[in-house]
Amino acid sequence: MTKQTHDVDHELIEAATHIARTRCRGDNHTMAAAARARDGRIVTAVNAYHFTGGPCAELVLLGAAAAQGAYELDTIVAVGDRDRGVVPPCGRCRQVLLDYFPSLRVIVGGGERLRTVAIAELLPESYVWAEHQLDAEEAERLGTS
Repeated sequence: MTKQTHDVDHELIEAATHIARTRCRGDNHTMAAAARARDGRIVTAVNAYHFTGGPCAELVLLGAAAAQGAYELDTIVAVGDRDRGVVPPCGRCRQVLLDYFPSLRVIVGGGERLRTVAIAELLPESYVWAEHQLDAEEAERLGTS
């Protein structure tokens, strides 16, 4: 597996850090995420913690991006409140991000180790949902449409 490291989008980290500092309050909102759409826009969101699980900031961001018409995301980062810095996505978020945006880049690490990697690098030997779906022609041929 070839590791591809891309330039770190510091503006994206600053946007997520600003949201974490100004919008994350108490135990319900402890993480912020920021993503750059392919058209250059930055979309931000915070998590919605709940004892039943609640969505992570990265998943809330997917809905916020869609609501703003940003359907092509290029890079994403999550930042913790209380100046915790960049936090890597959890396993569930990694899988969802891979399924929605297979070419997405994710900022991970901290300090001198801050880097941008392909989402697929965070899930080696992963299950890619789109690769296991029948296309319309194949579904019709098999009589499953």
